[in-house]
Amino acid sequence: MDELKRMIRDATEEEVKAMLFQTFIRLNMLEETEKYTEKQFVADVNKLYNAFLHAKREEQIDRSEKAGIVHILFGDAAAGSVKWVLREMGVQKKEHVLSLDDLFSIGPVWQLHEKEGVERRHHWIKNHLLADEEYLDEYVSRFSHAATLIRSLPEKTAIKIWAGKNAHEQTGLRYVLYLLRGKKNDIFLVDTTGYILSSDTEYVPLHMGEMIPETLQEIVKTNGHVQRLTKEQRRHYEEEWMQLSFSEEVLRIWNRHAIASVDEAYYDQMIIKKAEKLQKDEFVKSARLIGEVYGHLDQYIGDEYIEYRLRHLIMSGRFEIEGVPRAMRFYSVKLK
Repeated sequence: MDELKRMIRDATEEEVKAMLFQTFIRLNMLEETEKYTEKQFVADVNKLYNAFLHAKREEQIDRSEKAGIVHILFGDAAAGSVKWVLREMGVQKKEHVLSLDDLFSIGPVWQLHEKEGVERRHHWIKNHLLADEEYLDEYVSRFSHAATLIRSLPEKTAIKIWAGKNAHEQTGLRYVLYLLRGKKNDIFLVDTTGYILSSDTEYVPLHMGEMIPETLQEIVKTNGHVQRLTKEQRRHYEEEWMQLSFSEEVLRIWNRHAIASVDEAYYDQMIIKKAEKLQKDEFVKSARLIGEVYGHLDQYIGDEYIEYRLRHLIMSGRFEIEGVPRAMRFYSVKLK
C-alpha cells in the first residue's frame, strides 16, 4: 500500500486521468452490458492495477539506467534544489537525482543496511519524535525503496554523493558507500562545505538544505570540490559505516573532522540554560525556547530532536508545563 501511495503521488496528471478513464469505461460497461460481468470487471481492474505498478517500477529503473550520472543527496530539500539546477542546465535527462529523505544525525543507525535496522529506526522515530502520520506510515517502504534503487544502479553509471561537514550527511555518505560496496561505478564525493569555505563567504550553512540553488549550480558547473573516491577511500568509509552500524547511540555530531556518537542528553544543559535566560519567572512558549536553542547550534540535528529532549526534561520533572505537548506550538514551559 505504501508503494502504491508513493507511485500515485509521483504519477503525472495524464497518467492518473488515463487510469481513471479506463476504470470508468469498465464501470459503464458493467452497468449497460449484461455480457460484461462483475468477475470480468474485477479481472480487468486488476490488470490495470498490475500494469500501472509494473510501468512505474520499470520507469524508475529505466531513468537510473539511462542517466550518465546519478546524484545522491540526503533530504528532499537538498534533492529538490539539485533537481532545479539540472533542469535549469538542461541536463535532467542525463543526470538523475536520488534522495534519502531522513536526518541521519539523530535516531539509531544500528544495522540500518538490513531490514531489522530500518524497522528499529522507524520504531524509534515513531516513539520519540512528533512526526507526520503519513511520513511515519510510509517510512519503512520509502527508505527501503531508496536503498534498493541505490543498490541496483548499473555499474556504467557515475555516482556523485553530496556531503558537507556535518554528522547528518557524513553518516549518510558512509551508509550509501556501504550499500555500493563491491560495485565498479566511478563514485565522486561532492564536498559542499569545502566549496563554501573556498568561496570566501561569511555564512557557512550547517547542511545542504540551507544552501541556495545558485551556489549548487555553480558547484555542478565548475565541478568544485568534487573528488573521485579511490578503492582505499571507499573501503575506509565502508569500515567506518560498520563501526557506526554496531553503535546504540541515537545522537551524532561532527567533531574534529569525524563523526562522534554522543549521549542523547548532550544538549539538555543548553536547553536549560536558554530557558533560564528567557523565562523570567514566567512560562515560555516551547516553540520560542526550541527556536532559541536551534539558532545557536553549530550542528544539524533538527528542531524535532530538541523538542524531544524538552519533552524528556518535562517528564523527568525539570520543567513545568502549561498546555498539551502534541506539537511545540501548543504548550509552554517553565523551569521548576
